[in-house]
Amino acid sequence: MLYRREGFPQDDELVFCTVTKIMHSSVFVVLDEYERSGMINISEIAPGRIRNIRDYVTQGKKVVCKVLRVDKVKGHIDVSLRRVNDMERKRKLEEIKQEQKAEKIIELIAKELKIKTEELYEKVANQAFEKYPYLFSFFKDVGEEKAHVKDLGLGKKETDLLQTIVADKFKPPKIEIKGFFDLKTYQPNGVDIIKKILVGVEKTAGVSLDYLGGGRYRIKVESDSYKNAEKTLAEIETQVLSDIKKNKGEGSFKRE
Repeated sequence: MLYRREGFPQDDELVFCTVTKIMHSSVFVVLDEYERSGMINISEIAPGRIRNIRDYVTQGKKVVCKVLRVDKVKGHIDVSLRRVNDMERKRKLEEIKQEQKAEKIIELIAKELKIKTEELYEKVANQAFEKYPYLFSFFKDVGEEKAHVKDLGLGKKETDLLQTIVADKFKPPKIEIKGFFDLKTYQPNGVDIIKKILVGVEKTAGVSLDYLGGGRYRIKVESDSYKNAEKTLAEIETQVLSDIKKNKGEGSFKRE
């Protein structure tokens, strides 16, 4: 991993570590993001009595720890394994995973441009880290069109390649919600009335309708967020049920 932080970690900070040495009553680790050594006392390995530390950790294992104390003068860092809960561990591992994904993109582009990965990473990271804690955070905003690669001040070829790949790899996933309309009207031209009501619905961006028979229609709404999807569906529900009522018909809606 190329990602590095300057200085020392803060108390209670979650850190990604590599186990380097196992002693009888302690474990030594390297804090990968800081390239500094840390120590886990046997009491901070796991709850309860520990007979053999090696039942919990092995040399070379990657672990998520929590910083307990930092002595900047002596350079000592005490960390804990047992004080990291499952949610914290998952969150930290996901951050590392996403950062590695961002670094793979840098590696891919560097290979394409025939330059060293470290050289391109430094150029990109130096600018991105002025506003973002991680490179993937910047890439995520690029994918959501909240930030632009051109702001990094890279060359045109580097900018174009990075913008294209990042926009694709960090494109926000589509949110999908579904429901059912049951529509009836006893007018002689009832079928045409319902079709007319649903014409506008089908033209709405991200919305699709399927006729299931017996006056039942399945609606699917896709959007970049639940909030927008819910808003679109609520507006359609209100409009459709209002229109069917105006045409002396009956209608109901149910979420899937």
